[in-house]
Amino acid sequence: MDKAFARIREEYENFYKSLMKKGRLPMRSTEKGFWNASSSDEVYEAFRKAKLHRFKNFLDIGSGDGKVVLIAALFCKNAEGIEIDDLLHSKAVEMQAKLGFGNAAFHNKDFFEHDFSKYDVLFLAPDAPLDRGLENKLLREMKGKLIHYGHHFHPKNLKKDDSFLVNGNLVTSYSRQKP
Repeated sequence: MDKAFARIREEYENFYKSLMKKGRLPMRSTEKGFWNASSSDEVYEAFRKAKLHRFKNFLDIGSGDGKVVLIAALFCKNAEGIEIDDLLHSKAVEMQAKLGFGNAAFHNKDFFEHDFSKYDVLFLAPDAPLDRGLENKLLREMKGKLIHYGHHFHPKNLKKDDSFLVNGNLVTSYSRQKP
């Protein structure tokens, strides 16, 4: 297993254990949604199966604590995340500095205010239906692929390219429909 990935996994496991020692789970409501920690091994395997190394510029839409972005940084030249929650954003920046990833960046703002067009791959583990505005933004700004993580809240107007299971979780890639 990649040493850098093992370090990411270990640091986040320590973070989640510290939360649980305080009686808190690694999940909570945020200003605009819900954060739930992702499985390091599942994300790594999903990115391997999706051949994420073929892409250069990655964006995690709603990046939470930054784990997915740092794992993506193992595959892509540039990995970025956007998160509105100040505490989660701070944790992502802290982990990036601790782990020394120069090809990762985090933006602390609403993803509706961020331009998606410079990325060739987007990642989304949705916590709300996409027809509440996000799908329209994807249709306007998405230039490459969307990697959708989960069985729920799939886009209705994007073209499904591929799907596979990782430990029972559905991973689907989408692109824009041809006009």
